[in-house]
Amino acid sequence: MTVLNEVLPACDLGEKAHHAPRLTLPPSEATTGQKKGNHGSLLSGVICINILILGCALLCSSVFKPAGVSPVTIQILLSVLLLLTTGWMVYYMAYVTHQDKAVLYKDGHAGPVWLRGGLVLFGMCSLVMDAFKIANYVGYTHCDSPVKIIFPAVQALFILIQTYFLWFHAKDCAQVQRNITRCGLMLCLSSNLVVWMMSVTEESLHQTVFPENISLISKDTGLNAFYDNSRTFPISGNKSSGCKCSHTACDIFKKAYYYLYPFNIEYSLFASAMAYVMWKNVGRLVDEHAHHKHCFRLKGIIVGPVVGLAVLVAGLATFVFYEVDMATGSEAKKELALKSHYLMNIIAVALMCLAAVTGYAIYWLDKRDHVSEKNPTRSLDIGLLLGSSLGQLLICYFNIVAIVANGAITILNVFNLTCSLLIIIQHVLQNAFIIEGLHRKPFMEEHGGHVITNPHALHANQETHQPRTSRRSTSIVIITTGMHIPVALGLCWKRRLLKEISIFLLLCNVILWIIPAFGARPQFDNSIGIHFYGLNVWSAVVNIGLPFGIFYRMHSVASLFEVFLTS
Repeated sequence: MTVLNEVLPACDLGEKAHHAPRLTLPPSEATTGQKKGNHGSLLSGVICINILILGCALLCSSVFKPAGVSPVTIQILLSVLLLLTTGWMVYYMAYVTHQDKAVLYKDGHAGPVWLRGGLVLFGMCSLVMDAFKIANYVGYTHCDSPVKIIFPAVQALFILIQTYFLWFHAKDCAQVQRNITRCGLMLCLSSNLVVWMMSVTEESLHQTVFPENISLISKDTGLNAFYDNSRTFPISGNKSSGCKCSHTACDIFKKAYYYLYPFNIEYSLFASAMAYVMWKNVGRLVDEHAHHKHCFRLKGIIVGPVVGLAVLVAGLATFVFYEVDMATGSEAKKELALKSHYLMNIIAVALMCLAAVTGYAIYWLDKRDHVSEKNPTRSLDIGLLLGSSLGQLLICYFNIVAIVANGAITILNVFNLTCSLLIIIQHVLQNAFIIEGLHRKPFMEEHGGHVITNPHALHANQETHQPRTSRRSTSIVIITTGMHIPVALGLCWKRRLLKEISIFLLLCNVILWIIPAFGARPQFDNSIGIHFYGLNVWSAVVNIGLPFGIFYRMHSVASLFEVFLTS
């Protein structure tokens, strides 16, 4: 290997020189800082666990014993929790603004722009949802508690402050007040998770519609009273007997904000993930602010977007017909709607399996190195991807056992069984593809044995006939054999195919998120699971597994977008 000119860009040298003194700590101070960091992590973890357990206890009591814990009580406690979290975020931003050395380092991998953009989008929808809630609860102020108006107002304030906080500080590696910062970030994380649990429970109870012969099933399973149509929801609780709305738009606002619940649910999860990465970065002495920039370009990428959009449109059409037929259709139309739903999912998931296998084969044949450095963002992405996939796997395996053990061979059951099997395979293959993509270094191009990062610098050297000797400049020119360095050349066939696969899987995951997030519940419309397991067991399996399955699809969209950019 012959290296004629290998230098670092001037901007990198300046940045490294600027940060070099901060990276060296005396052994005694480093040890003391590590001990303090361990104590702060332990204390913040205890705070988070206690808040989450308290939230679970309140949630269960409000669902199974609504007379014991009223929705107003839960809203008061949630309002206090959100106000505490909001106060800490305001304090943190004010402190960082007035202290120059509060944040010395930035994690360039944390809070990418597409993740923060998604947070802003979901936050805006959540604000609209809170506005609709306030407009709805105004009609009940004459006979109900004003807390039901105060809570969505507090939540809206919390969303505004938190979105601003995460947009500008998601990359922070705080070096001062580490214990306070860790506790505050865990307070932020646990607050979002408690709101997520409450929202998921209310959305699940609202969307859970059982077959018409529910009375026969409930006698055998000991159905609890909260499944009745007149049940009180844990947070909204606006089905109070004898309390009538004072204006005619209550039902409109109520239906509107229920359609916006999926966005609020995803917002809470996005914010939780970003707060966790900030918590992991507290005290981190690594500056990754200047990392490789990626541009979103669809130039030359045709097949993946076209096929993905076709699946997206077909899925939306099937979803609309499914919702209409299930709401107003006859029994024959309902069965046809279920068959159409399963058939669309079978086709989409089968294509996704084929795409994921092809993408993984490319990674298997590729000789690129794996990324070895520690990255809290990537570790969290993979952990959430694998953990959230368990929700859909839980439902599918329970469904498969019910269909096979029941022995009823009908076209509907065959479609249901095939769909469940393919979803399991698709989860495994897609997880393998995404994990490989997140762990691979950016593509390297080899061009005739010469690898160039700045073609203009080489061109200038050729014109002036100057020998390429080692000297400081703002470019890197390396002539080597067998070494690969990133250059901005055209897409090779592997890069193009990986981008096609990534964008196709992304669009397919979008439609597979929309269908369950906005109300499709074939698990209850097809009664085989209820008849086999009983209503209590089956509803618990679905209402626990489905929220994680919905989050898996949205998290896959974010991960596939990153794989697309780095391919």
